Amino acid sequence: MRVLLVEDEEDLRQVISAGLRDAGYAVDTASDWPEADVMLDLVPYSCVVLDRIVPSGDTLLPLQERRRRGWTTPVLCLTALNEVADRVDGFHSGADDYLAKPFAMVELVLRVGSLVRRAPERLPVVLRYADVELDEVRREVRRAGVLLYPTPKEYAVLHHLLLHPDEVVTRTALIEHCWDEMADPVSNVVDAVMTGLRRKLGEPALIRTVRGHGFRLTDRTDPS
Repeated sequence: MRVLLVEDEEDLRQVISAGLRDAGYAVDTASDWPEADVMLDLVPYSCVVLDRIVPSGDTLLPLQERRRRGWTTPVLCLTALNEVADRVDGFHSGADDYLAKPFAMVELVLRVGSLVRRAPERLPVVLRYADVELDEVRREVRRAGVLLYPTPKEYAVLHHLLLHPDEVVTRTALIEHCWDEMADPVSNVVDAVMTGLRRKLGEPALIRTVRGHGFRLTDRTDPS
């Protein structure tokens, strides 16, 4: 799941990015609305964390315009403006949630998770394939009823594979959905995470390498 963070304060941007990445999200960042606007046209984000006041002005105005055009991505408005009238303006302009600064990082992560789960296109909160079960609410993974302990990145990769069972998922697709703009597309980050995930899932193996293409989650003996 990929999140866009729009925040002009560099230190705060780094703190929020780190917190979301630790929670398993891929995070892209923008320091102003024009930059974010371009990124929103290029990437189907699961959620946007939007600072209300940025150098180009109040982001509620362009948010409202996007909503008028049918844009439905969940938005968490993160701002120091926290009067009742400010919150009302935010919701009327298309924000789905509103969090005042200063805030607790754990609360921001929980609110982002809630928005992602409530998005119209989301799948059921429990994803299953063979004897593997992933609970999006508890962020738990089990195989044959046994609780596993994947890292946040392993969880993100498994989540994406579970959304596309018995399909070939390319390395590029995994990087786009599970990493962010900091990831090197030619590095072995995908292989390293996949090795750890396979080890934790155990036998019989469910993740197959499709050479030259990517990976497939399958319980078929012949996945071709």
